[in-house]
Parts: sequence; structure tokens; C-alpha cells
Amino acid sequence: MPYAHITGWGMSVPQKVMTNDDLSKIIDTNDEWIRDRTGIRQRHIASGTETTSSLGTDAAFKALKVAGLIPDDLDLIICSTSTPEYIFPATACLIQDRLGANKAGAFDLSAACSGFIYAMNMGAQSIRSGSVKTVLVIGTETLSRFVNWQDRSTCILFGDGAGAFILQASEKPGGIQGAVMHSDGSGGDYLSIPAGGSAHPASEITIHTGMHFIHMDGKEVYRFATRVMAHATTEVAEKSGWKVEDLSLIIPHQANSRIIDAAARALKLPLEKFMVNVDRYGNTSTASIPIATVEAIQNKRLKPGDKVVFVGFGAGLTWGALAAEWSGPLPSEHYITAEWYKPWARVRSILRRILRILDGIFFGRDA
Repeated sequence: MPYAHITGWGMSVPQKVMTNDDLSKIIDTNDEWIRDRTGIRQRHIASGTETTSSLGTDAAFKALKVAGLIPDDLDLIICSTSTPEYIFPATACLIQDRLGANKAGAFDLSAACSGFIYAMNMGAQSIRSGSVKTVLVIGTETLSRFVNWQDRSTCILFGDGAGAFILQASEKPGGIQGAVMHSDGSGGDYLSIPAGGSAHPASEITIHTGMHFIHMDGKEVYRFATRVMAHATTEVAEKSGWKVEDLSLIIPHQANSRIIDAAARALKLPLEKFMVNVDRYGNTSTASIPIATVEAIQNKRLKPGDKVVFVGFGAGLTWGALAAEWSGPLPSEHYITAEWYKPWARVRSILRRILRILDGIFFGRDA
């Protein structure tokens, strides 16, 4: 049975940065109040030309470059997002087209901020089953477009960004060792966007009552998160045959520094064992864990052989954790950087559209 190794990683965030002082100009708040309650001092905000798929594509190309792969090497693309560009088609399909990944299947996964954990586990299980060899897992969000900028309790929290991992099959022991996934739908109303789905389709009423914005019961989410983060970390470590004290690094979902502090106390571990960058990005939902991982690698806090746990929680309610023995890139046969495919992917997409038009003209007459 092959092992699923994490061999590539990349991140992409918008250029625009909104600080707490910037927020104080549009809503009654200040830098000290926000940092004291969340640990956040700034977040990145997507421009009009930046979208969930464009950020995800940029992160994916960077991950491919690290892994030494080209888009044609991909067998499967899983996009975890809470802010898809459409109900359908899947954002993963838009990214597949932007990459020019001709051989890859693609689908979206919705599990809110836990989504990247879920998607990683789905990708790893696909590899271990032998059905695929190379999987691209993406977490990408433009949460700023679903924030009510007049709601002080939520607008201070969220930011935009994307992160991506490459998973590859290898007979070499290591890689992803285990995962746990949990849910409790009885708390689904604690964190939601009430309208836009089939229960409450867009209407004049849903727009005027703000039902297309993020709604959150902050106290309940905080209580839930502080309870499950430590438990899920312990659970996945034990499932993988490890002790919590053996972990080299824990990379949690970056929602609130106080939640991460509480998890560290519950696990009786020093905060230095946790990767924390919520201060500079805010809560980027499914993108937060891969973004934090990329920065951990850049800061030399994660190296081959390390035992790492990724742990997250989110709307649903959902929570989960994934344990991996860090390996890094596998030997590659390619010497061409993935960015070379950007213009070709655009040309390929146009050609395929033209071929469909011609197909309709010459072969659709009898339909």
C-alpha cells in the first residue's frame, strides 16, 4: 500500500493589507481592542480582479514548482473553500482549467475551516487505495466578500488567501500517518451564511436583512473550539502511534490567538510548539493551515523527519486533525517550472471552447 507524502506547498495572498487602524476608520473599534480579543493586527483583502480561483491557482503553481511537477502530472484536484465562485461549476474545475491540468478530475469540498483537513484526508486515502498517484489539495478563500463591514464582531476576524499542498504516492514509509474527522450539525447555526442556498435563495428580503453575510455566535464558537482543538490533536497522535510530547510542531487553524493559547495549555505544551501567524492574516478559513505551513517551512520550523499535526475547526460544526511525518519533495523527472504552463493553459482553454463551438456546428445538426 503506497504512502501519501506532502511533496509541494505554496501560498498566495492579495497585495492589499487592511490593518486594525484602517478598520477603525470605518467602524467603532481600535487596534488594542482587536489585538486583545483576537491577536489579529492585519489581514489581506482581495481586489476586484482577485478571486477564489485566481488565488488558488497561484498557490497551486507554487506548490507544483516545489514538487518539481507539471500540471499534467496531476490525477486529482480537491478544492476546499467556504467561498466558492459559484454554487456550480466547482471552483476546483476553474482552477483545473487555469492550470491546464488535462488529466485531473476536480471537485470542491465544503467543511468550512476544517475543510483543508478533510480534503487532505480524502486525497491521502485516494492515494493509499491505489486509485491515484498525485493529488493537488487547495484551500482558498475570499471571505471579505461575505463580511458585513458594519458588524464589529465579525469584520475584524476574516481575511483572504490561498494555500496548496501536493500529495504524492511513494513506497517509502512516511507522509500522512492518520486523520480524524468529526461533525456536530446541532451547532450549525453558530456560524453560517444563512442565504444563498436552496433554503433561502437570494431575494429582496434576504439582501435587505443581511442574510448573505457571515453570522456568528462568537461565544459559542469560542467554547466549542477550545474544547475540540486539544482533543483532536491528542486523538490523531494516538491513532498514529505517537505521543503528544513527540510532536515537532502543531499547525492549527488560525482563527484566534486565544484559542491557540487555550489548546497549548490543555495539551500542556509550550506555545513554541505551535505555528501562529493569525496576527498577519486573520482567519482565512480553509487557507489558514497551508499558509501557516508555508511560513513554518520558510522560517525553518519544519524539516524532513519532523512529526507534525494539523488541526482545525469550523462551521458545521466540524473539526478534525491530521498527522504527518514531514518528508519534502520526491525526486523529479521534470526540469521545467510550472509557471511555464500559465500562458499555455489560457490558450488551451480558448482552443477547447472553439472546438466545442465547431463540434456543435458540424455534429449537432441532427440533435
